[in-house]
Amino acid sequence: MPKIRRLLCCILIISQLFAITTFAEPPAWPSDTGIMAESGAVIDVDSGTLIYGQNCINNAYPPASITKLLTALIVLENCELDEVVTFSDTAMLSVEADSGNKLSLVAGDQLSVEDCLYALLLQSANESANALAEHVAGSVEAFAELMNARAAALGCQDSHFSNPSGLNDPNHYTSAYAMALIGRAALNNET
Repeated sequence: MPKIRRLLCCILIISQLFAITTFAEPPAWPSDTGIMAESGAVIDVDSGTLIYGQNCINNAYPPASITKLLTALIVLENCELDEVVTFSDTAMLSVEADSGNKLSLVAGDQLSVEDCLYALLLQSANESANALAEHVAGSVEAFAELMNARAAALGCQDSHFSNPSGLNDPNHYTSAYAMALIGRAALNNET
């Protein structure tokens, strides 16, 4: 029996010496795949390679609350989670009437950066976006400048941000591809 085992092991080792590596073409993206949006882009988070694009991925559209991904990224790059954010009158009142006070806060209330980020990303709290912007840059306008600089550094060519929350503004727009780049950077941020 030991001789048979040795013989089989030798055959296995010899067969591995003559193994041929083959490279197959990856399967095509399914033709019936689509999204319910005017355009869309999917990129590989590790390499940044475009995997899927629907319609013109560089057309600019109002991004609405997906803007908050870039806001969170900039906050995480500039703050510690335990810093204290104070909600100003401007932060509380510079929101659209129907967006509401999702946190039930008043001017002067304070939360940690971490709690503000949870409110920003999980509750889509516009007042949290404003308060974080003021905390990082001193004003919403100065924060918008940081947003545009960061977006440009990420390669976003079809974007301009005017506020940290995504509230309607004719000068607030981005493309599906740019949002994929921003999403990639956010996902690659360990925090």
